[in-house]
Amino acid sequence: MLTLTGHRLDQAHWCPSPNFNDRPDPDDISLLVIHNISLPPGQFGGPWIPALFNNALDPDAHPYFREIHELRVSSHFLIRRDGSLLQFVPCDKRAWHAGVSQFEQRDNCNDYSIGVELEGADTVPYEAAQYRSLAALTVLLQQHYPAITDPRITGHEHIAPGRKTDPGPAFQWARYRDDLVRFREEMA
Repeated sequence: MLTLTGHRLDQAHWCPSPNFNDRPDPDDISLLVIHNISLPPGQFGGPWIPALFNNALDPDAHPYFREIHELRVSSHFLIRRDGSLLQFVPCDKRAWHAGVSQFEQRDNCNDYSIGVELEGADTVPYEAAQYRSLAALTVLLQQHYPAITDPRITGHEHIAPGRKTDPGPAFQWARYRDDLVRFREEMA
Protein backbone atom coordinates (compact mmCIF):
# COMPACT_ATOMS: atom_id res chain seq x y z
CA MET A 1 0.00 0.00 0.00
CA LEU A 2 1.31 3.43 -0.94
CA THR A 3 1.43 6.27 1.58
CA LEU A 4 2.01 10.00 1.27
CA THR A 5 3.73 12.06 3.97
CA GLY A 6 4.18 15.79 3.60
CA HIS A 7 3.27 15.67 -0.12
CA ARG A 8 5.96 13.03 -0.75
CA LEU A 9 5.36 9.39 -1.61
CA ASP A 10 7.00 7.27 1.07
CA GLN A 11 7.65 4.37 -1.34
CA ALA A 12 9.25 6.46 -4.10
CA HIS A 13 12.94 7.00 -4.60
CA TRP A 14 13.38 10.74 -3.89
CA CYS A 15 15.33 12.58 -6.63
CA PRO A 16 14.67 16.25 -5.85
CA SER A 17 14.57 18.43 -8.96
CA PRO A 18 15.29 22.16 -8.91
CA ASN A 19 12.72 22.62 -11.69
CA PHE A 20 9.66 23.62 -9.70
CA ASN A 21 8.15 26.60 -7.95
CA ASP A 22 5.18 27.48 -5.76
CA ARG A 23 1.68 27.00 -7.06
CA PRO A 24 -0.41 30.19 -7.37
CA ASP A 25 -2.95 28.50 -5.07
CA PRO A 26 -1.38 25.67 -3.05
CA ASP A 27 -4.84 24.30 -2.22
CA ASP A 28 -5.76 23.93 -5.91
CA ILE A 29 -4.52 20.49 -6.92
CA SER A 30 -7.26 19.30 -9.22
CA LEU A 31 -5.82 17.55 -12.30
CA LEU A 32 -3.66 14.50 -13.00
CA VAL A 33 -1.68 14.54 -16.26
CA ILE A 34 -0.20 11.33 -17.64
CA HIS A 35 2.91 11.58 -19.82
CA ASN A 36 5.54 9.31 -21.28
CA ILE A 37 9.28 9.76 -21.57
CA SER A 38 12.23 7.73 -22.75
CA LEU A 39 15.82 8.84 -23.07
CA PRO A 40 17.25 8.39 -25.59
CA PRO A 41 13.91 8.15 -27.43
CA GLY A 42 12.63 4.57 -27.46
CA GLN A 43 15.26 3.34 -24.99
CA PHE A 44 14.47 2.41 -21.42
CA GLY A 45 16.47 2.24 -18.21
CA GLY A 46 19.54 4.21 -17.29
CA PRO A 47 20.12 7.49 -15.51
CA TRP A 48 19.00 9.85 -18.27
CA ILE A 49 15.48 10.83 -17.15
CA PRO A 50 16.55 11.78 -13.61
CA ALA A 51 19.54 13.58 -15.13
CA LEU A 52 17.23 15.62 -17.39
CA PHE A 53 14.92 16.52 -14.50
CA ASN A 54 17.96 17.58 -12.44
CA ASN A 55 19.63 19.69 -15.16
CA ALA A 56 22.51 17.22 -15.36
CA LEU A 57 21.99 15.61 -18.78
CA ASP A 58 25.35 15.14 -20.52
CA PRO A 59 24.99 16.55 -24.06
CA ASP A 60 27.84 14.31 -25.24
CA ALA A 61 26.29 11.06 -24.00
CA HIS A 62 23.92 10.79 -27.00
CA PRO A 63 23.34 12.99 -30.07
CA TYR A 64 19.70 13.62 -29.06
CA PHE A 65 20.80 15.00 -25.70
CA ARG A 66 22.47 17.94 -27.46
CA GLU A 67 18.97 19.12 -28.45
CA ILE A 68 17.42 18.87 -24.99
CA HIS A 69 20.13 19.18 -22.33
CA GLU A 70 19.28 22.83 -21.62
CA LEU A 71 15.57 22.18 -21.03
CA ARG A 72 14.37 22.96 -17.54
CA VAL A 73 11.61 20.43 -16.98
CA SER A 74 10.41 18.08 -14.28
CA SER A 75 7.50 15.98 -13.21
CA HIS A 76 6.17 14.97 -9.85
CA PHE A 77 6.57 11.25 -10.53
CA LEU A 78 8.19 8.76 -12.88
CA ILE A 79 6.98 5.17 -13.13
CA ARG A 80 9.73 2.91 -14.49
CA ARG A 81 9.04 -0.10 -16.72
CA ASP A 82 9.18 -2.40 -13.67
CA GLY A 83 6.58 -0.28 -11.84
CA SER A 84 9.06 1.34 -9.46
CA LEU A 85 8.41 4.96 -8.56
CA LEU A 86 10.64 8.02 -8.43
CA GLN A 87 9.51 11.41 -7.17
CA PHE A 88 11.13 14.68 -8.24
CA VAL A 89 8.83 17.41 -6.87
CA PRO A 90 6.53 17.42 -3.80
CA CYS A 91 2.88 17.33 -4.82
CA ASP A 92 2.11 20.70 -3.25
CA LYS A 93 4.64 22.41 -5.56
CA ARG A 94 4.33 23.21 -9.28
CA ALA A 95 6.44 20.84 -11.38
CA TRP A 96 7.29 21.98 -14.91
CA HIS A 97 5.73 19.15 -16.92
CA ALA A 98 2.79 20.43 -18.97
CA GLY A 99 4.13 23.53 -20.69
CA VAL A 100 1.63 25.54 -22.73
CA SER A 101 -1.58 23.69 -21.88
CA GLN A 102 -5.30 23.97 -21.25
CA PHE A 103 -7.90 21.80 -19.54
CA GLU A 104 -11.61 22.68 -19.64
CA GLN A 105 -10.86 26.22 -20.87
CA ARG A 106 -8.34 26.80 -18.07
CA ASP A 107 -4.74 27.56 -19.08
CA ASN A 108 -1.44 26.72 -17.40
CA CYS A 109 -2.12 23.19 -16.22
CA ASN A 110 1.14 23.14 -14.22
CA ASP A 111 -0.54 25.54 -11.79
CA TYR A 112 -3.09 22.96 -10.62
CA SER A 113 -1.93 19.53 -11.79
CA ILE A 114 0.23 16.62 -10.76
CA GLY A 115 2.37 15.17 -13.54
CA VAL A 116 3.12 11.46 -13.80
CA GLU A 117 5.63 10.26 -16.38
CA LEU A 118 5.53 6.67 -17.56
CA GLU A 119 8.83 5.37 -18.86
CA GLY A 120 7.70 4.58 -22.37
CA ALA A 121 7.02 5.78 -25.87
CA ASP A 122 3.81 6.57 -27.76
CA THR A 123 3.75 3.31 -29.73
CA VAL A 124 5.46 0.90 -27.30
CA PRO A 125 3.08 -1.06 -25.05
CA TYR A 126 3.32 -0.18 -21.39
CA GLU A 127 4.05 -2.88 -18.83
CA ALA A 128 1.45 -4.41 -16.50
CA ALA A 129 3.56 -3.26 -13.54
CA GLN A 130 3.28 0.33 -14.76
CA TYR A 131 -0.51 0.16 -14.96
CA ARG A 132 -0.63 -1.32 -11.43
CA SER A 133 1.64 1.38 -10.01
CA LEU A 134 -0.25 4.12 -11.85
CA ALA A 135 -3.60 2.86 -10.52
CA ALA A 136 -2.27 2.64 -6.94
CA LEU A 137 -0.69 6.09 -7.19
CA THR A 138 -3.85 7.58 -8.69
CA VAL A 139 -6.07 6.25 -5.92
CA LEU A 140 -3.66 7.56 -3.28
CA LEU A 141 -3.48 10.99 -4.92
CA GLN A 142 -7.27 11.14 -5.15
CA GLN A 143 -7.51 10.38 -1.43
CA HIS A 144 -5.14 13.25 -0.58
CA TYR A 145 -6.32 15.66 -3.30
CA PRO A 146 -10.03 14.91 -3.74
CA ALA A 147 -10.51 17.50 -6.49
CA ILE A 148 -8.69 15.03 -8.79
CA THR A 149 -11.81 13.13 -9.77
CA ASP A 150 -11.77 10.52 -12.54
CA PRO A 151 -12.92 13.00 -15.21
CA ARG A 152 -9.94 15.17 -14.22
CA ILE A 153 -7.36 12.58 -15.27
CA THR A 154 -5.98 13.26 -18.72
CA GLY A 155 -3.05 12.79 -21.05
CA HIS A 156 -0.52 15.36 -22.11
CA GLU A 157 -1.85 14.95 -25.64
CA HIS A 158 -5.28 16.16 -24.47
CA ILE A 159 -4.08 19.34 -22.75
CA ALA A 160 -1.54 20.27 -25.44
CA PRO A 161 -3.06 18.94 -28.68
CA GLY A 162 -0.95 19.39 -31.76
CA ARG A 163 2.10 19.99 -29.57
CA LYS A 164 2.28 16.76 -27.56
CA THR A 165 1.30 13.16 -28.32
CA ASP A 166 1.89 11.35 -25.04
CA PRO A 167 1.04 9.01 -23.48
CA GLY A 168 0.14 7.99 -27.03
CA PRO A 169 -1.85 5.25 -28.73
CA ALA A 170 -0.02 2.51 -26.82
CA PHE A 171 -1.55 3.72 -23.55
CA GLN A 172 -4.69 1.69 -22.83
CA TRP A 173 -7.07 4.09 -21.12
CA ALA A 174 -9.73 1.37 -20.66
CA ARG A 175 -7.21 -0.94 -18.97
CA TYR A 176 -6.05 1.87 -16.70
CA ARG A 177 -9.64 2.71 -15.70
CA ASP A 178 -10.38 -1.00 -15.09
CA ASP A 179 -7.27 -1.19 -12.90
CA LEU A 180 -8.52 1.82 -10.95
CA VAL A 181 -11.85 0.08 -10.30
CA ARG A 182 -10.13 -3.17 -9.25
CA PHE A 183 -7.69 -1.35 -7.00
CA ARG A 184 -10.50 0.54 -5.27
CA GLU A 185 -12.45 -2.71 -4.76
CA GLU A 186 -9.40 -4.38 -3.22
CA MET A 187 -8.99 -1.46 -0.82
CA ALA A 188 -12.66 -1.47 0.25
